[in-house]
Amino acid sequence: MRLEPGTLVVASHNPGKVREIRDLLAPFGFDVRSAGELGLPEPEETGTSFEENAVLKARAAAEASGLPALADDSGLAVDALGGEPGIYSARWAGPDKDFARAMRNVEERLQAAGARDPAARGGRFVCVLALARPDGSVETFPGIVEGTLVWPPRGSEGFGYDPMFLPAGEARTFGEMSAQEKHGWKPGEAAALSHRARAFRLFAEACLGPT
Repeated sequence: MRLEPGTLVVASHNPGKVREIRDLLAPFGFDVRSAGELGLPEPEETGTSFEENAVLKARAAAEASGLPALADDSGLAVDALGGEPGIYSARWAGPDKDFARAMRNVEERLQAAGARDPAARGGRFVCVLALARPDGSVETFPGIVEGTLVWPPRGSEGFGYDPMFLPAGEARTFGEMSAQEKHGWKPGEAAALSHRARAFRLFAEACLGPT
């Protein structure tokens, strides 16, 4: 169902996520407000999957604001760690959101698992976007990018685990890429690199009209 331009809530208090989603929405003429800007509470993420948590956050923001809300739930899933940290990616950074510590935690676990060669250090970034409308309807859109975990981290761009994630087919980590290189995508383009951009492309095709 097409989403008409107007005010759209990005149901996140994470500045990095809000910035990326705002950039992706820029060509479509929305008045983008974050949950943080509107003073909306952060719901407890009690879901057992990225999709469940994205829907939970989108619904909470739509109900509280009376506006359509777009939520993201995303994280890093590492093969040698049985898919961890997965939906708990942010929690590995602790209450102070220390992702340098979170990346060290991942690396220590990889070393303990004997995952030292690149072939044993595969993983993926996963994103699910959920659009909730005030009428209670919800749609979801997944995006995945495969890659390898590197150490030490490289680059200071992006946020979260970006500096240790080398996307497949690339020579630079997400932390070494500009925002445009990482998640830039415009209507009419087929390619989208990041997990969030890939999910957004599906969202745009379904809800924002012809691209």
